[in-house]
Amino acid sequence: MEDTRKDKELVEAFKGGEEAAYVELVRRYTEKVHRLALRITRNESDTEEILQDVFITVHTKIGTFQGKSAFSSWLYRITANTSFMKLRQRKKHSAISIDDVNQGSRDNGWLTDRSDTCDINYMSSRHELRRELEEAVGKLPEEYKKIFILRDVDGLSNQEVGEVLNLSVPAVKSRLHRSRLMLRKKLQRYYEDYRSQDQIHYGMNPFARTACMQYAA
Repeated sequence: MEDTRKDKELVEAFKGGEEAAYVELVRRYTEKVHRLALRITRNESDTEEILQDVFITVHTKIGTFQGKSAFSSWLYRITANTSFMKLRQRKKHSAISIDDVNQGSRDNGWLTDRSDTCDINYMSSRHELRRELEEAVGKLPEEYKKIFILRDVDGLSNQEVGEVLNLSVPAVKSRLHRSRLMLRKKLQRYYEDYRSQDQIHYGMNPFARTACMQYAA
């Protein structure tokens, strides 16, 4: 039977020793945590490790959650911090290969499939676009990358992003604007070389179109 209790009730029950409440929180948020971690790391192996680490942290530190913000915001904060820590660790060892980038882009939904994949010109331009987008976002300073991914990629509201990162809404808006300007600058030259509307629109979800049209135009 599905547990219909609200997050707040589950948290309180878990704090009181009800392990089933923790299991329900894990079930309820596994997909969301996985999606956010994958968007940040673009690496399935890292994401699986992060998923485990996040819920271990929830289990051991639930007593520190004071309920001043939503449980989901607290969980997103843990996920974002754990994911960026994993990125910093990975950066110390090796650069991301183009195969990792390509697989990550497909897994996290930045680009979608198109039926006529035999179109060599299309495939070539799509791979170049994917690489440019990944590299541009990846080169954003961490504090701006967090804002951009949470707000423009994962679709959280300004209020939710503020709760996740302990920032005021005006601060979120300011950093988001700055991140968009930086991304626009990074994509400007590429966009000028690929102005064809067919190349820009086919096979992309709204984020990819926005990245090329809004940030680079």
